[in-house]
Amino acid sequence: MHTLAIFDLDGTLADTLCDLADAVNYGLTQLGYPTHPYESYNIFVGNGVKKLCERALPDDKKNDTDRLLKIFTERYNSHFLDKTRLYDGIKDTLTTLADNGVTLAVATNKPQEFAVQIVEKLLPEFEFVKILGGCTERKKKPSPDIILEILDEFPIGTKAFMIGDSNVDIETAVNAGISSVGCVWGFRGRIELEKAGADFIAECPSDICDFIL
Repeated sequence: MHTLAIFDLDGTLADTLCDLADAVNYGLTQLGYPTHPYESYNIFVGNGVKKLCERALPDDKKNDTDRLLKIFTERYNSHFLDKTRLYDGIKDTLTTLADNGVTLAVATNKPQEFAVQIVEKLLPEFEFVKILGGCTERKKKPSPDIILEILDEFPIGTKAFMIGDSNVDIETAVNAGISSVGCVWGFRGRIELEKAGADFIAECPSDICDFIL
């Protein structure tokens, strides 16, 4: 039976929070609005960059979401790898999975162009069958569309796992009818992952290999 490991990006493979926060805070400053500490962005992220910008705005300024999104995108485009780094153990985990015949893929709500660039620059030695990010052609997670698009490449009966750090990833797995692995080192933590119904809870990246292999 073929096995497929589908990874979320932000908070799962890489700690991208500071670069996301810096770009949004830059935009908020340009618009004359208050900024937020890094820890606030743990809750803001997860549903795509437009929702990120909307959540960061004051309650009575949500109509400025598109303005903030434009500034954020321009800023992030040249600063998305300033502070972003892989989590410890991710490369070893991907190596073990690949060496055991597991196919790797990425499914994230991060815009497609950023997702591809980050994965290719941080993980150039690995082959991902698909790197799919947010775009206008498909609904964002927790819609199963992104998972189903990946699964279309594989025979019926493929054993697939969605691996992520938030309830969005777990709900996506449920909606797509595949297994889920919740990663506690990410942005949201164990309680949210358990509440969402994750099939497995990984305390560290190597746990992923134990569950899948």
